[in-house]
Amino acid sequence: MPARAARLAARAPLHPAWTLLTALALVLLTALTARAEDRLFRVGYQKYGTLVLLKGKGLLEKKLAPLGYRVQWAEFPAGPQLLESLNAGAVDFGSTGEAPPIFAQAASPNLVYVAAEPPAPKGEAILVKADSPIRTVADLRGRTVALNKGSNVHFLLVRALEEAGVPYEEIKTAFLTPADGAAAFARGAVDAWVIWDPYQASGERSTGARTLVNGEGLAPNRQFYLSRRDFADQNRKAVDALIEAVGEIDAWAKDNTDAVATELAPSVGIPAPILAVALRRQSYGVAPLDAAAIADQQRVADTFHKLKLLPKPITVSDAVWKPGS
Repeated sequence: MPARAARLAARAPLHPAWTLLTALALVLLTALTARAEDRLFRVGYQKYGTLVLLKGKGLLEKKLAPLGYRVQWAEFPAGPQLLESLNAGAVDFGSTGEAPPIFAQAASPNLVYVAAEPPAPKGEAILVKADSPIRTVADLRGRTVALNKGSNVHFLLVRALEEAGVPYEEIKTAFLTPADGAAAFARGAVDAWVIWDPYQASGERSTGARTLVNGEGLAPNRQFYLSRRDFADQNRKAVDALIEAVGEIDAWAKDNTDAVATELAPSVGIPAPILAVALRRQSYGVAPLDAAAIADQQRVADTFHKLKLLPKPITVSDAVWKPGS
């Protein structure tokens, strides 16, 4: 009897409820399998900039999901650390200012420039105290200038001195992080501070600092979007989709400065009204690198090599990626 019962049970039709559960299980299994097969797009970002806005809006996830990608975000304190991780293969994409890619390219031929924002020369400056006797760049002779070594403002300082006919060796440099530079400048431990936004705007507001010169006519101050050559070549549509998303965020940010400042203020730790000043000096309109951007970046590289900050000369055009379709 038990064997006969088993044979009858095997021939009996499944209950409708069991059929539904089986179908749902298959759907879930298929979804989980597809999820496991999704490719990962790892994006490095900093507390200030377009990528952190892109993260907050969730726009990249919407654009990449139909292409079969999941997005993983990683925050970095500054550009050099981000590009070190990019070169190491820990992230696939990121954004920095002018200087970090120069050193990253010298370290790895796999680094590529994917796109750039237009110049924003007012977003960096040499600041002095309002009552300082320093009135021109030439007055910096023999003075102590605080700056972040090997950064975009290092290039600005070199260019400003060149234009003023002041040999670089005739000033004293104090290589300090933005936070330490701000403190030294506020207490009068240095005579001038070369800095970029939003710290520039914060320093102007907190100390009443006066701008000696900004980057106009001296340094373009661009933001670059970067990846690894192997990743970009193998994931062209995803990289193109990311740049498209950045363009949409750019267009929104340009017309909504106050909203952007309010959104960024908690993470940056700078009040929204001060951030709004910095954001109005920022440029918008991401695009592939043109001849001018490449030439400007090559000049930065050559300057750093001349200062012996860069271990070897590089050719920036070798690292410019060609967008796919």
